[in-house]
Amino acid sequence: MHIVVHKAKCQGHARCWAQAPNIFKLDDEGYVLLGDINVAQGDELLASRAVRSCPESALEIDRTSAARFEPAAMQPRAGEA
Repeated sequence: MHIVVHKAKCQGHARCWAQAPNIFKLDDEGYVLLGDINVAQGDELLASRAVRSCPESALEIDRTSAARFEPAAMQPRAGEA
């Protein structure tokens, strides 16, 4: 999973950090650090909750890159749903 940080939208509420302090790093003023975030396998649910907790929508899950990294076993086969 890959999270895109929209730095200009971040207002320093730090809700992402409160939800997932091991994933999101803040500067001295409480703003999420610049740069995109690669989320370790197993932390996806926690990261998703943190992204949704941002009142400014400063965080976004990049679904295009996430799909590239998912194991084939996780992808449904043709005809399965």
